[in-house]
Amino acid sequence: MATNTPALYAVIGNPIEHSRSPLIHRAFARQFDLELTYEKIWAPIDGFEEAVNAFVKRGGRGMNVTVPFKLEAFDLAGRHSERAERALAANTLVFAPDPAEPIFADNTDGVGLVNDLTFHGVNVSGRRLLILGAGGATRGVLAPLLQQAPEELVIANRNPERAYGLVEEFSDAAGDCQLSGCPLAGIEESRFDLIINATPASLTAQLPPLPDALVGSGTVAYDMAYGAEPTVFMEWGESRGARALDGLGMLVEQAAESFTLWHGKRPDTAPVRELLREEILAAAQREAED
Repeated sequence: MATNTPALYAVIGNPIEHSRSPLIHRAFARQFDLELTYEKIWAPIDGFEEAVNAFVKRGGRGMNVTVPFKLEAFDLAGRHSERAERALAANTLVFAPDPAEPIFADNTDGVGLVNDLTFHGVNVSGRRLLILGAGGATRGVLAPLLQQAPEELVIANRNPERAYGLVEEFSDAAGDCQLSGCPLAGIEESRFDLIINATPASLTAQLPPLPDALVGSGTVAYDMAYGAEPTVFMEWGESRGARALDGLGMLVEQAAESFTLWHGKRPDTAPVRELLREEILAAAQREAED
């Protein structure tokens, strides 16, 4: 690739048209006067590896990975960060200039969540945490959350066996934290300091069955989903006195971690959070006017 050609990056997924990653990374690049090209790549469900190889042949240097390819991204890589090893999934790939060198995989979802909580002044240490869902989203954030030394962390899932499996797998990372799992319909009815919705329910405006006793005046209700309006989970939390947060900041923070890995420069996330929020609201307004 010619030295005067902007470095090539992309986000890959299926679907992918909704991705805000190009906007975020271009905004980060402007902070450092970096020239880069950042694309969206749609790949067929059975064509992830082929799409990645084609991107690398075009000179691609880095790639963000979204659903449903995070497990395949981990398997495709020859080297992994510790947090990717923990999650058994990757959302960030790094390609060496020499295509013979192995792909490096990282998972920045967990640190993105922790950094977003820190941005909002939410302290996890010594607190009681409840995570709704035991899928890939929870797996990706569990170890970084446990590193913050909460007092207790409960994983609730419709199929409790998946929650129990995560508890067993991550027990060595729990330290002094009381780590446990339970059925979604069998959560202990006591107040938690932080409730994280890691289920896809908000994407279809649904709400898991939750007892009101989970929420108190100091509770934070955090939904990994985000949009122009508060999610039903956020509305549920706010109506019971909780502070509600969405996952927009997590998206920006995990992207900042990827950007730092690729470029060795840490971007300022605050203005990009504002930019992304404005873009989402403007897009919703345009859709309403059509």
